[in-house]
Amino acid sequence: MSQGAILVLSGPSGAGKSTIITAASNQIGEYYFSISTTTRSARVGEMDGRDYFFVSKESFKEDIKAGNFLEYAQVHGNYYGTSLKPVREALDAGKLVIFDIDVQGHRLVRDKMGDITTSVFITPPTLCVLQSRLEARKTDEQSIIIGRIENAKKEILALREYDFVIINESIEEASKEFTIIANAARLKQSHQQCEEFIKQWLMLD
Repeated sequence: MSQGAILVLSGPSGAGKSTIITAASNQIGEYYFSISTTTRSARVGEMDGRDYFFVSKESFKEDIKAGNFLEYAQVHGNYYGTSLKPVREALDAGKLVIFDIDVQGHRLVRDKMGDITTSVFITPPTLCVLQSRLEARKTDEQSIIIGRIENAKKEILALREYDFVIINESIEEASKEFTIIANAARLKQSHQQCEEFIKQWLMLD
């Protein structure tokens, strides 16, 4: 059975992360897309258990105290987090676990599971392009768009912390690059796997 691995995607809202994953889904093998838990309200068309797990702030804080999150962060006044149980199950099944999380979340995952984690920052070519895409979606009020723009200015400063960067000028090219990175992520060996291989390699029949 193939080994499990983690692929972290970060980038501003409107960068095209979900679209890239969908476009590349047939080329990256079996994967588990980690669904975040959030305290924000569902947008039009979003479904609980498909897009996010939508919970109250009280429930989220209880899970924090219980240690049930791999990572969590507060963004735009709401909590977002990744539940540990389904991630562990997917890794044990040898799947590639894909996270769509922010810069804070990436740092936390690196701290806890860095030896099996590959990361990629996905961004439009410029801030102006990002703003145009956010406005074209017509899903957020102008105040929300302004907040996302300001947040993007901060997130781009963490670019150097990532293994790879995809500049999303076209979905076709970006999905090709993503496919290469996703398939390479599966080959990354954990420290434990390296130690086990060395022991086996040194054994004489």
